Amino acid sequence: MNMNIEPFGEAPQGVRLQKVLAAAGVASRRVVEQYIVEGRIRVNGVVVEELGRRIDPETDLVDVDGTAIQLDVSKRYVMLNKPTGVVSTMKDENGRPDLRRFTKDYEERLYNVGRLDAETSGLLILTNDGELAHVLAHPSFGVTKVYIAKVEGTVTAQVIQKLTTGFDLEDGFIKADKARLLDTSKGANPSSLVELTLHSGRNRIVRRMLAEVGHPVTELVRRQFGPLHLGTLPAGKSRELTKIERGALLTLARHDAPADATPGDAQEIE
Repeated sequence: MNMNIEPFGEAPQGVRLQKVLAAAGVASRRVVEQYIVEGRIRVNGVVVEELGRRIDPETDLVDVDGTAIQLDVSKRYVMLNKPTGVVSTMKDENGRPDLRRFTKDYEERLYNVGRLDAETSGLLILTNDGELAHVLAHPSFGVTKVYIAKVEGTVTAQVIQKLTTGFDLEDGFIKADKARLLDTSKGANPSSLVELTLHSGRNRIVRRMLAEVGHPVTELVRRQFGPLHLGTLPAGKSRELTKIERGALLTLARHDAPADATPGDAQEIE
């Protein structure tokens, strides 16, 4: 183990890794040192071998056991269960209900990652981490999302197969990564509950897919976004992501970030 003794008289650059990770809530400095000895910490993808390693918390990327660590404590990550009737913008020019009501209690200026259309409810991420927001909402990123849709009519096994086999829409071929029938309701106006998993960010793609197979959507909720699950969070409520959720989200973004992700690319609307 290289102790990385600093030459006498030279001003050290950066902050000791142990101090940074302790401040980030990973573990105590002594435990972090043990992690280094065990080869469990990487900086910018390279395993750390020196106990005296210093880093720049603003630019260096650190992971422990392959999970990204949030070093910038000024960044906030919030999960919102967006209710229907709310547009996914911070200020709607037409005066419709927007996301400001859900961000006013946070000191930071938060923005939404991607969008859900006004009549779709469910999981929406709010953050002041602009870089992460642009990466996750970039059209080429393809983060996996899970939706539950209530549709008109009785969905058959053949319909489920068609959704996963795929078909052409006006803007190209599309297929669900997974599809399954959750429930059906008989009677004069039968309906079905369908779960769709897909990574496309095309405009209103879930509604268009189900309409194409003959089952228009009457209700739609996004239950999952990448590693994040809506769980029991009630409609109209928000909560900060846990440390584990933040790590999973940052790990996803760092590993699969599209090279051409730039601000203004977030076009997703479901």
